[in-house]
Amino acid sequence: MTAPPTPRLLAASRVVAAARVSPHTEDVALPGVPGFVVSAFNPLVRETVRRCLGEPGTEGAPNRLVGAFPDSTAIVLATVAGDSTTSDLASQKLVSGRVHNPLLFFQSVTTSILGHLTIEYGLTGPVSCIAADSGVSEQALDAAELLLADADIDQVLVIAIELAVNPRTGAAFAHMVAQGGTTRPPDGDLAVALLLRRSGDGTDTEPCPGRPELEGTGHLRGLAALADSTPHL
Repeated sequence: MTAPPTPRLLAASRVVAAARVSPHTEDVALPGVPGFVVSAFNPLVRETVRRCLGEPGTEGAPNRLVGAFPDSTAIVLATVAGDSTTSDLASQKLVSGRVHNPLLFFQSVTTSILGHLTIEYGLTGPVSCIAADSGVSEQALDAAELLLADADIDQVLVIAIELAVNPRTGAAFAHMVAQGGTTRPPDGDLAVALLLRRSGDGTDTEPCPGRPELEGTGHLRGLAALADSTPHL
């Protein structure tokens, strides 16, 4: 597999904190999220953000990465297939006439977990979700760059996530490839979080060698490489 080029955003911005989580390779259980059921999507987003930013903090001891920027931290979540587990289960219950769980419809909206995170971290900046059949990671970084062009935004938390393919999403990814697309799903559940700030804001860090285990990260490979080359703060 040929690695995608380094995203062009890094000429204007820097990754100051990052994480990537692959539960199928780490062999660890993800902590549950209150109010969310069945799917690994929401626990995976939350755990990846926790590893990127650290614990949320308190009023007396705010989180050091976002506590100073409650109103000027934006969030961009990018995905191709979204929470396919929840969407499929809710749809199956609906078409079969079974009683549905209202939580499934709530959490099938991608911004639901972001709302939970903004409450945990005390963030009130703009929240966006992006879905695309190709270049979703690049589009997420483009969105972050656009947000950082706004003087009212100091930093952007970019989250990219894909769940392991199931029969429906596997067929969808195969169709995109057959149509000439470059989107490839990761080998299993995978999420990446990057906290971006403008270059020259006093927080720039030197990159460090990334981990070599990038095979199996699919179309999130470029973001995974950025996360791996970001020093842990």
